[in-house]
Amino acid sequence: MFKDSKYVISITNLKDSPNKQYLNEFVFIGRSNVGKSSFINALTNKKILAKTSSKPGKTKTLNFFLIDETFYLVDAPGYGYASTGVDQRVKFGSIIEDYLRNNQCLKAAFLLIDFKVGPTKDDLLMFEFLKFLRMKIIIVCTKTDKIGVTLRKKYQNNILNKLQLNESSVILTSSVSKLGIDKVVEIIGSCNLGE
Repeated sequence: MFKDSKYVISITNLKDSPNKQYLNEFVFIGRSNVGKSSFINALTNKKILAKTSSKPGKTKTLNFFLIDETFYLVDAPGYGYASTGVDQRVKFGSIIEDYLRNNQCLKAAFLLIDFKVGPTKDDLLMFEFLKFLRMKIIIVCTKTDKIGVTLRKKYQNNILNKLQLNESSVILTSSVSKLGIDKVVEIIGSCNLGE
């Protein structure tokens, strides 16, 4: 587990990035209400590091969290929330696209997918875009605890089939039970060491 984590800044333009030392960055991307903030809080073992909300679409900026003074976790704006205005959705999209395309510090993208809902059309588009950018992608299934243990294989297979991946390519997680959190920490650690 990480020892020290702190919120640094929220930005809407890459030029305002706090990362002047060119530390490694790991971004968390997913549709609105997928549980990104809760996942980051579970990952850092801090209940209120990332702001959570019952209302989807709350994250409208790139939020930077400095971990152990050595790298950043970045919470990206959620996508696909219908009540967000078209102009706002375009703005969110351009922020994320600029961040993904023009960031030499970005080591990996964690694409969060709601385990119960499965990959949405927006998730599939984002997955293809990340592949197009030749980015290291880690698929993280959130809210796994909402599905009974006996049904999890069925839901997992649905996700694997839609993304055309094998079982070892996705991580089942829960911010409540902390399922899979250690595995994500381990992946970030190995990426941070350049493995």
